[in-house]
Amino acid sequence: MVDYKTLVIGASPNSDRYSHQVVLRLFEAGIEVVPMGIKEGKIGNIKIVPPFTPQKEIHTISLYLSTEKQNKYTDFIIKLKPKRLIFNPGAENKILAKKLNSEGIFWENACNLVLLATNQYQT
Repeated sequence: MVDYKTLVIGASPNSDRYSHQVVLRLFEAGIEVVPMGIKEGKIGNIKIVPPFTPQKEIHTISLYLSTEKQNKYTDFIIKLKPKRLIFNPGAENKILAKKLNSEGIFWENACNLVLLATNQYQT
């Protein structure tokens, strides 16, 4: 069985944000999730960790940052060596995608919430 431990970069304590909603849905689906964001707080009972907090055994990174804000995370993401990275709508980044390709990291432009709702997240 694959462990889909997911790091959500750009997580927000604001319940109106999609990054907040996806953390809750991942947790409800039984998937270990780590929300990472610049604002302190919790999503449900899960504490939001500060940017660049060391992580281990991340399968998926779900990205909720604009292209401009992603630049400082590039090395951090590559060092984690996730199995995949999901560029959620508005986070698409051709330059980072090219770097991921060169590192052998699968990526896709997709909506994490849709993947979960249609049972495609764990495929």
